[in-house]
Amino acid sequence: MVDELISWAGLESEQVHKARSVQGEKRIDFPRACLAAGVISEEQYRDFMAAHLGLPVVDPSRMQVCRETLGQLDRSAWARYQAVPFFVHQDRLYLACFEPDNITALDDIQFMTGMQALPHLATLSSIQLVLDRLADKDSGRMDDILAQMEAEEGPDAGEGPEKEEASTMEAASQAPVVKMVNLIIQEAIRKKASDIHIEPYEKDFRVRLRLDGMLTEVMRPPIRMKNALISRLKIMSHLNIAEKRLPQDGRIKVRSQEGTPIEFRVSILPTLFGEKVVMRILDKSMLQVDMHDLGLEDHSLKVFEEAIKRPYGMVLVTGPTGSGKTTTLYSAIMELNQEGVNISTAEDPVEFSLHGVNQVQVQETVGLNFASVLRSFLRQDPDVILVGEIRDLETAEIAVKAALTGHLVLATLHTNDAPSTLTRLLNMGVDSFLVASSINAIMSQRLVRRLCPSCRVPETDQELLKAMGMSSQESGQDGIFRAAGCEECNNTGYKGRTGVYEVMPVTHQIQEMVLAGKSDLDLRRAAVEEGMITMRKSGLIKMSQGMTSAQEVLRVTVN
Repeated sequence: MVDELISWAGLESEQVHKARSVQGEKRIDFPRACLAAGVISEEQYRDFMAAHLGLPVVDPSRMQVCRETLGQLDRSAWARYQAVPFFVHQDRLYLACFEPDNITALDDIQFMTGMQALPHLATLSSIQLVLDRLADKDSGRMDDILAQMEAEEGPDAGEGPEKEEASTMEAASQAPVVKMVNLIIQEAIRKKASDIHIEPYEKDFRVRLRLDGMLTEVMRPPIRMKNALISRLKIMSHLNIAEKRLPQDGRIKVRSQEGTPIEFRVSILPTLFGEKVVMRILDKSMLQVDMHDLGLEDHSLKVFEEAIKRPYGMVLVTGPTGSGKTTTLYSAIMELNQEGVNISTAEDPVEFSLHGVNQVQVQETVGLNFASVLRSFLRQDPDVILVGEIRDLETAEIAVKAALTGHLVLATLHTNDAPSTLTRLLNMGVDSFLVASSINAIMSQRLVRRLCPSCRVPETDQELLKAMGMSSQESGQDGIFRAAGCEECNNTGYKGRTGVYEVMPVTHQIQEMVLAGKSDLDLRRAAVEEGMITMRKSGLIKMSQGMTSAQEVLRVTVN
């Protein structure tokens, strides 16, 4: 089959090597490895497997698949088996499958439906599109649940605290509340949200999802149900239901419709009108840990790779919360993660577990802070140390000294750009000679939304492009677009995110300027002269490639 596919698809030796590498890592057959490596498309995989297995090809997304046919099993089962039925005749169930040679899945479907399953080849994206349409139809359940909530009677306003607490706990276990919470979680997973915000106000109560970095309101449940909803989330997070005066943190573990385990980091904060809940979705399948796919420009990627592959020193990643720093650090860690390397990380919190990496959860309440963990690391024979965040002078000094004594230290810091990171460390109290001699490079980053390829339109405001720093020739070229909006992107004009970066190597000139006490402006000017691509320039490059819009670049960068 291997030689047949190589000849059929016309694969080059480099593509074959890439597929072989994926095959070894994931332990899958060669055709699936080619698909996972991106050397063949879904359609090519479908057509090749159809010819190899002698099965017909279908596109279920172009068919009027009836709800009764899909109703043979629930949606989560079809997603797990990567199949959808498109026709039923007598005792025969015609299936569109992504993996028709999955005998276990076919046996399960036949057993649960009581019909003979006849597989046809289809792409995974077409199957998912059918399931998404089914989910859109099911979203009408939200209105039914809200109507049911309105019909239910909540606790009276005049009840005492003990009776009110008992009523809230009882309400939290009632069917409408349980269904509402489950539906909120399912909707967030389906739309690939990064966070869920549940916010109480004086006269209303709303739920928002962060989609591609922007908050979007999805519903307003009845205000009197807020305590029941929040109590339900506390129960799922194993938190104290009675405690409403102090912040609490917990975790919820669920499975997606496809059977993928997904974890939610839950943060509860007392506000003026009740407790606000923010749930960060930690979906490991969405974690991009290949450094070459982060979106760095070639020059910036080369500088960053050289910095993390030096035997010692410090590499800092800076930016605000939610700018992708954790993803960047994890990609660097996985690049360095080899059998002969001892890697230890101190994180708050540990968002994803990485195989082969010793990860420590910082717990300030018991005295296990970044500084104490770092001291312990130095007695654990480390090669690479990751510090989740440098928050104080003590942590900074230990990290700097570790970088000067034969260890590679990766860390994050909250600063606006790369040059200001150096003066931030000086302001914290770290000696200038330590800062100058310990840091290999600094990366600052932001996330911008990607333009939806289905509805983007050419950018016509030439004055705006010139004001952003593009030359007349650059602003007049084709390939620069702005957002429009369509059904595929929920009328936002954007779909997905990518990063804009600036990577500043700490060269001899930069070291001398730090020792001389030069300002951020001087450091930035020198770094640009030495070839640093600024975040604004990185954004302009991505605009010229048609990836994002001028409005997005303006939103996250400054000149």
